[in-house]
Order: sequence, then structure tokens, then C-alpha cells
Amino acid sequence: MSQPASSLRPPTPGRVPAVITPWFWVVKALTTAMGEAASDYMVKAFGPVPAVLVGFAVFCVALVVQLRMRRYLAWTYWLAVSMVAVFGTQAADVLHIKFGVPYLASATFYAVVLAVIFYMWDRSEHTLSIHSIVNARPELFYWAAVLATFALGTALGDLTAITFKLGYFDAGVFFFIVIAVPALAYRVKALGSVAAFWAAYVVTRPLGASFADYMSKPRSISGLNWGGGPVTLVLAAVIAVLVAYLAATRVDVPEATRVPTDPQVPSQRA
Repeated sequence: MSQPASSLRPPTPGRVPAVITPWFWVVKALTTAMGEAASDYMVKAFGPVPAVLVGFAVFCVALVVQLRMRRYLAWTYWLAVSMVAVFGTQAADVLHIKFGVPYLASATFYAVVLAVIFYMWDRSEHTLSIHSIVNARPELFYWAAVLATFALGTALGDLTAITFKLGYFDAGVFFFIVIAVPALAYRVKALGSVAAFWAAYVVTRPLGASFADYMSKPRSISGLNWGGGPVTLVLAAVIAVLVAYLAATRVDVPEATRVPTDPQVPSQRA
């Protein structure tokens, strides 16, 4: 008995990493750290408002490039994540630096924003799974959620390190422990894969940012005083090497959707 034509078609390629390996979490944490250091450097060099405007412009360019891809491509995806890391950090920091909003209030605000995005995404697509992101509409929800997680994570990291006076290094250790909770809950089947993924995704932000602040901030506020600029450059170089590895090995792409070369043509609009 022959199969229906639809069942003979290859799976539709996803537009974000569909195979979540340890490399994904390493690069994700590094982008959060780089975004924190880059944001601090830009705010100090250009001022809060110009820095946010520049960060937003670069973020928009990177996101447009990513959205025009038909399938996941490591370089465009991680470039977009990196720029979200920079702008998401600025979005959280500017509320405190420019408008004096307490970190607890900004963390609460971005938590509500993220919850609303998840609610609207689930109502539209009936799932928050990354495996459903095969066209532009769920991908737009995905990037909105990613941006909100970066802003929320930034506020949580500063809340823990500064408001709760834990210090940057100790805050980083705290979030390193916290991120193990969803991983363990998923392993013992106490938490579903989608919930575990997004819980870990939020926590990687304050985890990476806390250690970036520890390296870049002055010793007077519990840092090593390496400076935001040098820390940004070193982290960006490490990220580039790891993304090159992902692009070459394609360990984060399901075998069923792999093709000899990654297409870089714009996606077709409906």
C-alpha cells in the first residue's frame, strides 16, 4: 500500500536550533555575558539614550536578516541572539539608570510581559515548542519571548547582585545552581520539555550577565575591573569560534532536515 504524498515529503526545516545540545547552552550563556559587557560599555561611552538607539538599530537589522532565512542557519541565528542580548540588557538597564525604576519593579514588569507573550503565542499556535517554529508567525513570537527573557534576566541578575547585595560572583554561582533545577526536574520527569527549556532560557541570562559583570566591573563593587570593552571582545571571539563549529558540524540540526549546504535565500511570504 503506497503512502500519501504528504507523508513522503521530508520534514519542514525549523528556523531555530531544533536539537538542543550542551553547546546551545554554552553559546547562549556566552551571548548573555557578551551582551551585558557590551551594553555597559556602550552606555558608558555614548550615554544611555544613544546607546539604546544604536542597540535597537543593530538588533533590528540582525533580526530582519534572521527572519529572511528559510531555515535555521547558525550564523544568522546567533547574530540575532547576540544583538538581542545587547538590546535586551539596555532595555532593562535604561529603566533603572535613566528613570530610576527599582530592579524589583522592572523584573516584575518584564515577567508580566513575558507571561503575556507566552499566552498570546500559545493561543495563536497552541504550543510554545521550538519544534513548531517552521514559518514566520511563530518565529516572531519566539523572538519577542527571547527579548523579554533577556530583559527579565538582566533585571533579576542586578536585583540579586546589587539590591540583595550578593555580589556579582556569588550571584553567578547562585544562578548556576538555579539553572540546574529545571534540568533536574526534566530529567526526573517532573517538568515537561517546553517548560524546562524556557525556565533554563530565562536563567541563562542572569547567569552569564553576573559573571560578565564580575569580570568587567570595578573592584570597588566586587568586580575584577577588566573593563567592558575587553570583556566584550574576548567573549565575541569565543562565540564566533563556537558558532563556526556549530555551522560546520550542524549538530543542532535534525538529520532528516539537513541539506548539503545551508540556503541563504530569503523566505517566501504567504
